[in-house]
Amino acid sequence: MPNSMNSSAVPVPGLDPREVMIDAQGITKSFGDNLVLDGVSLTLRKGEVVAIIGPSGSGKSTFLRCLNHLEIIDGGSITVQGEPLAVAAEHGTSKYVGDADVRRLCRKMGMVFQSFNLFPHMTVLENIIEAPITVKRMSRQSAVAKAEELLEKVGLLAKRDNYPGRLSGGQKQRVAIARALAMEPAIMLFDEPTSALDPELTVEVLRTMRQLAEEHMTMLVVTHEMGFAREVAHRVVFMDNGRIVESADSSVFFSAPQHERTRAFLGQML
Repeated sequence: MPNSMNSSAVPVPGLDPREVMIDAQGITKSFGDNLVLDGVSLTLRKGEVVAIIGPSGSGKSTFLRCLNHLEIIDGGSITVQGEPLAVAAEHGTSKYVGDADVRRLCRKMGMVFQSFNLFPHMTVLENIIEAPITVKRMSRQSAVAKAEELLEKVGLLAKRDNYPGRLSGGQKQRVAIARALAMEPAIMLFDEPTSALDPELTVEVLRTMRQLAEEHMTMLVVTHEMGFAREVAHRVVFMDNGRIVESADSSVFFSAPQHERTRAFLGQML
């Protein structure tokens, strides 16, 4: 992990424990006979940065995708800023709210994927303004102004007219972050945002994510970057076999893990 990060997580001034951004309770999800999520519960509060770590296949990415309706949960409930997205129903199943409310609530969450998912036939600027114009009905002038502001923020304003094929992996991921931010989400979800990058490019992306944390953006981050989890996240959640095995403040999680499985995982990673 780069040593450019400070040794303590970014503080959350005046964190109100009542201001819950996401509340997921008892989430279950299967693909065929494979139970991927087995009663996962997690609460994310305003301004928190929560890192989810764990071995491959533990259900981390599936859980993230369930939160913003990219996967349909089988059981449990999801609430976004106090409004139900899915509610627990009879016989352990779940029922979603109407399609219009699903779309509205999901727009509160920005998603950054490990594979960037930029449109190759669009310039950097066009990638960023597409959703604000088509989904939020923002004027092109306003969307361009917002996009240029975000590109300045991620250090890529000079690349506004480039196509993704002309960018490095780290630059693509920072454009993807800017694109998600252009929708002005209340919550940012990151699914292994650096897993496709080499170490030098990873530093660029983590720097941008740390800046968001310093601005008190609410963030849920699935990651293998233990340094980021230790130094930027306020809380770390360890998943294994579709369950949350351990959850604690980052300083406690890394200095005194309670569960034997957590200790074994950290022993391999650190």
